Amino acid sequence: MRMYVLLLVMFSLTIGAVLAEDAVMGDAQAFRHALEKEGFTVQQGRIGYLDLIKLYDTGVLPSAYGNNPTTKYLTYFVPPAPGSTVPELFSRITKALGMDQGTSAFWSLGPDEAVVFVGRTPPECRYFSFDHYLLSRTYGNETRWIFANLADTVNNLVINSTGTPNGAAGNPFNQTTVIIATADRGIDQRIQAAAVSAGYSNDIFNTQVFPSSLLNMGLEDSSDKFLMLIRPALYKDKQAGSDYLNDTPATVFRVTPNESIKLDPYDYPKLRVRGPGTTELGLMGDLEKLRMAVLDKYNGSIATELPTSIAVPAGSDAIQRGIDAVGPNNDAFYIWSANQTVSSPTPPFPNLRLYYDFLRDPPVTLGSDSGEFIIIYGVNHVATGKATYSNFALYGADVWNGVGSIEDPAFNGTAEEYLPDNPNAKYLYVYKIARNCSGDANCFAVPTGPGAYGIALDQPILIAWRSYLEKATKTGPSSIEMVYDRAVKFDPKR
Repeated sequence: MRMYVLLLVMFSLTIGAVLAEDAVMGDAQAFRHALEKEGFTVQQGRIGYLDLIKLYDTGVLPSAYGNNPTTKYLTYFVPPAPGSTVPELFSRITKALGMDQGTSAFWSLGPDEAVVFVGRTPPECRYFSFDHYLLSRTYGNETRWIFANLADTVNNLVINSTGTPNGAAGNPFNQTTVIIATADRGIDQRIQAAAVSAGYSNDIFNTQVFPSSLLNMGLEDSSDKFLMLIRPALYKDKQAGSDYLNDTPATVFRVTPNESIKLDPYDYPKLRVRGPGTTELGLMGDLEKLRMAVLDKYNGSIATELPTSIAVPAGSDAIQRGIDAVGPNNDAFYIWSANQTVSSPTPPFPNLRLYYDFLRDPPVTLGSDSGEFIIIYGVNHVATGKATYSNFALYGADVWNGVGSIEDPAFNGTAEEYLPDNPNAKYLYVYKIARNCSGDANCFAVPTGPGAYGIALDQPILIAWRSYLEKATKTGPSSIEMVYDRAVKFDPKR
């Protein structure tokens, strides 16, 4: 009898789990049916990993476009509009990434269409966001790679979800949400109404506006092309993060009205304002003491201090000037170790190349000599409260392949060795990068491969820093409130 009861309980739990899973999928399918009943053609896409280094190594793209080694970007693979096909280059990208043919990570969108994410947010992590981009634009007979963000993100501090209804404080992780990307207010409202009729709560909807005033919406070859990125960073449970990456519990719909509508385009959305007025500038004196301590420790070597500066332009700046923004995010503050940049028009698609060329004489490389290394130091922006997470990443400067990064948890306690009696040392950090760390603590060994997953010994090297999401403003830190990170290249005396 006990065995029978046990088997019955186990059977009930199994059936319950299956039914619960079916209920989640059933909700999405009910949503789809409701949209079709509302007069839309609905096509289903997928969520997948956008491996930029793989696309470079396989020869599909000419660059890794500044991939963040901390974060494996997810993207929407969207079917083309009814009656359209995926362009050959985009199809090759889809194939190289092992995703469903007939979808693409890069797509156009009609002024009366929408792309809808429905499913779960990432599991608990330090930061996540959903962001939308203008990928490329045609100017006359020339198509340029723009890669510019369009507005603010939907991030973990602002998202409407079952755990954070209407953006209320709560748990934003592993929660059901609906994110509607569209240029038209009326389409947005109809989609939300269909979702409510399918059983979704009206307090979990998020709208990502495609501002028609800024964009060339449409389905022609010359229309703008778009991209969506999901950035989850620093999962609490790495296995849960890997599971989300490999089998995202969500789907994507392309929603197209069956009949023409009177357009009601959204205005450009109001942006969150950077900068609460608190700065890190009071630490400049301590940072100078740290600089002197670093130079003194390695005074037997030749020191070359690398200039750091604000890295990429804002998306709106890039769109107005027709230049490559390299995928910025309004939630982040970016700097790099480039001392100068030069621009020139990008050649027609698909012969893409980086908009930025680095000018450094001579270029910085990192050889295998044990006396050759780089010391990176600065303010721990998480410790000061200016960021939710920050890192620095190492790149091959010619193709922007990010091969490794160090996140802020590794910064803690690293400056005390240099400033043992300074109470502000807890807000600073020091880290070493080399080819062989030889047992040194707080050191990252830069790989040489395989392929673009490493940086060759003679390949120019670039350091880039990211600081994401100031909690006080729910957006990126203001540059005028930040102290720039720094780097020094050390070479043996000959």
